[in-house]
Amino acid sequence: MKHPTPGFDWETRFYWEGCARGELWLQRCRACGTVRHRPRAICPKCLSGEIEYIRASGRGTVYTFTVTHQNQHPAFRGATPYVMAYVQLEEGPRILTNIVDCEPGEVRVGLPVVVDFGEPEGEVAVPRFRPS
Repeated sequence: MKHPTPGFDWETRFYWEGCARGELWLQRCRACGTVRHRPRAICPKCLSGEIEYIRASGRGTVYTFTVTHQNQHPAFRGATPYVMAYVQLEEGPRILTNIVDCEPGEVRVGLPVVVDFGEPEGEVAVPRFRPS
């Protein structure tokens, strides 16, 4: 599956640079301690701008998923069927991702998974997860 290159901005640069190194990074609010994914400038819980970056363990479990059997986007058309899932990270946040190295019929809610970046696509490596 060849992902389109995501847009980088000042809020997300640390995340994509970490992915390119094979690392999954999250944000934590220094004011209230909320750990979050998707990167943003202020905490969605307390609205503080005091953020820090933490390296995630890369471990989690499948929270929910769907098997995609057709997709007309050129980047994804040849990859079907594939699994899109929300993974509940050990640190708390959920991340929308793909499950790889596993037959779609073997994926289940609660499946332990670990991050896998595969081969970088140019400057970008997109996090995906495989059974651990």
